[in-house]
Amino acid sequence: MSFLKRFVTNRGAAVGLVLLLVVILTGILAPTLYQDPPWMMVAEPLLGPFADTAYPLGTDMLGRDIAAGLAYGARVSLMIGVISTLVAVLIGIVVGALAGYHGGRVDDALMRGTEFFQTIPQLAMALVLVAIFKPSLYSIVGAISMVSWPPVARLVRSEFMTLKQREFVQAAIVIGQKPARIIFTQILPNAASPIIVTASLMTATAILTESALSFLGLGDRNLMSWGFMIGAARTMLREAPWMSLWPGIAIMLTVLAINLIGEGLNDALNPQLRKRGA
Repeated sequence: MSFLKRFVTNRGAAVGLVLLLVVILTGILAPTLYQDPPWMMVAEPLLGPFADTAYPLGTDMLGRDIAAGLAYGARVSLMIGVISTLVAVLIGIVVGALAGYHGGRVDDALMRGTEFFQTIPQLAMALVLVAIFKPSLYSIVGAISMVSWPPVARLVRSEFMTLKQREFVQAAIVIGQKPARIIFTQILPNAASPIIVTASLMTATAILTESALSFLGLGDRNLMSWGFMIGAARTMLREAPWMSLWPGIAIMLTVLAINLIGEGLNDALNPQLRKRGA
């Protein structure tokens, strides 16, 4: 059974993929669907959901279209989630590969540094980093990346320590291949499956972290995000609960979709399932 067939037969993964595609398309088509920027006041303030067909999700206390904010917020949340995860995975792969392949003092030094980052709560460290470097798209991506890479490093180290004992790696060493070539052409491709699954789940965590930062007022002021929308609406929970409801649902569905996809990838890439389907 092929990877794609195993993935699609997982109903949860299929539902998650559809949900994520809807979010991605909404973010991509945001400028087309909504000509006006999400910051623009376009209607009467505190217009309730479905009270006006032009603004189906209502407006906020300044008369801004909530639907437009959700569409533009999808772009920001997904962009930050994906980019920060890619950077974190890259750092984790480098650190974990060097530690797992070389072992000894190199392993000890790199793992002690990894443990240092893991002793500090992720959100607390992200808050400090963003506050130090001032809230912006770059500082948010950098902060989330810096707090997310340690689990990847430990995972890659574990995989490398196991795989470097295999016959094909020993054969590559015997014929004189350089360590860098062995790492990138022999070991890393065989360790890709758990890394891919971990990266998919990290993307969901990154979106939640960005939302938390924006909720606390440490988001990029030039970008509309779901966390910012919830933070701006916290003083209007009684008068206009829909202002917090819609971005909250958007975050929940997006994170749920990514987690379902991650579980589907885990099942599809599982070597035992691959052997059974063969």
